[in-house]
Amino acid sequence: MRRLVYYIATTLDGFIAGPDGADPSGPNGFWPIADDYLEHLVTEYPETLPAQARAALSVTAEGTRFDTVLEGRRSYEIGLAAGITDAFPHLRHLVFSRTLSESPDPAVEVVAGDPVAKVRELKQEDGKDLWLIGGGELADALYSEIDQLILKMAPLTISAGIPLFSGKATFDPRRWELSDHTVLKSGALFLTYTRVTDRA
Repeated sequence: MRRLVYYIATTLDGFIAGPDGADPSGPNGFWPIADDYLEHLVTEYPETLPAQARAALSVTAEGTRFDTVLEGRRSYEIGLAAGITDAFPHLRHLVFSRTLSESPDPAVEVVAGDPVAKVRELKQEDGKDLWLIGGGELADALYSEIDQLILKMAPLTISAGIPLFSGKATFDPRRWELSDHTVLKSGALFLTYTRVTDRA
């Protein structure tokens, strides 16, 4: 069965974006991208690079982990604000929103219904794993369905911002097993945690 993987960049203090919600690695972002970090993405997670980055870096690799990306409306609107209606045309792209009346791009599927029901449906389909790109509120809604966390941990703290999970969900401790890790010379960490079946 396909897994739902929350693959996300985070600071040491658990924030995935600054208070304004903008892309932390974007042109005006607070997270400078080191060469070894970018090389690791290209080698290990090429399908998670947006189309513009793939073109600039001449990345054509299909990737082995994901064939579907899921995101919330606020995350999706970061791309829309930059004039990008589908940052991941090489993946099946779903946006969860109750306010978007129609998709700005024919290749992007807007899901207005229950995210949990949709993810359970997707898990039963054939294919690679499902990539949950964010944001924190969608991660809250799908908390019970997340099978794996891949945290791209930046060697920095920001003190305030958008947390890994929005904090609006019910208190529900879960146990995770560290199943893989990569430490880069630049200080960034790639930490893979697989959910343990029983709760904490």
